[in-house]
Amino acid sequence: MSNPQQLRYSKEHEWLTAAEEGVSTVGITEHAANALGDVVYVQLPEVGDTVTAGETCGELESTKSVSDLYAPVTGEVTETNQDVVDDPSLVNSAPFQGGWLFKVRVTEEPKDLLTADEYTEFSGN
Repeated sequence: MSNPQQLRYSKEHEWLTAAEEGVSTVGITEHAANALGDVVYVQLPEVGDTVTAGETCGELESTKSVSDLYAPVTGEVTETNQDVVDDPSLVNSAPFQGGWLFKVRVTEEPKDLLTADEYTEFSGN
């Protein structure tokens, strides 16, 4: 498993892109997707919602369990991935591409986000 170098990672297993015009894309890592098992339902924050770093902002349900989705940054949700809502298996099959979850206009980024190498060490993958 390879974690893309250009992304930043949270200890709750979310990833995010560098902000483009203030907006970052958020998803869950391949490690988290594999641990969850087959994702069958995704509840995402709504466009316009404010999310807060480290707080629950949605839910992922798999054949194994239900897991909270945590916001890796603070900001306003600008877009959600309707493809993932319609086909939750994208979270498993393409966690770093088509399986992204939402986009957020970042107002605050925590200092404890990890690089790809730090996340790999943290997650043991």
